[in-house]
Amino acid sequence: MGMKAEKTVDYHIKTVWYAISRMYNTSAARSDMSMATGYVLLNIDKTGTPATKIAPLLGLEPHSLTRMLKTLEEKGWIYRQLDEHDKRVVNIFLTEEGKQKRDIARQEVLRFNALMVQRIGEEKLRVFFDTMKEIQRVVDAENNNLRAKSN
Repeated sequence: MGMKAEKTVDYHIKTVWYAISRMYNTSAARSDMSMATGYVLLNIDKTGTPATKIAPLLGLEPHSLTRMLKTLEEKGWIYRQLDEHDKRVVNIFLTEEGKQKRDIARQEVLRFNALMVQRIGEEKLRVFFDTMKEIQRVVDAENNNLRAKSN
């Protein structure tokens, strides 16, 4: 007996995520950005953010982030500075242009979320968020079980 893809949880998460990703990339391209660069900019705070903290937040491999940070630095959107308390840490800061790009990304995220609230409603979204958190807990537990079995 075959399994219909549209009856699986991952099919729905993946297809919706790809659709959101395409939408954000199309929108971001108008400002010389991508969804990924927008997310990086949104995760750099005013006091500087250690480069090592950004990759895990976004689920990026460190080498992918390194390449992206190099590009953002070449565009003049970020700069790097050694931490004054710990010289092993490199903090990432936004330039004025980087702050403008971050604000564009933030507005797009807020616009999309307002649209979801308007079209779907807060109650259904709350149930969706609760469901996604539960899925995350189940996946985390499954990953822990798999790691334990492989050790």
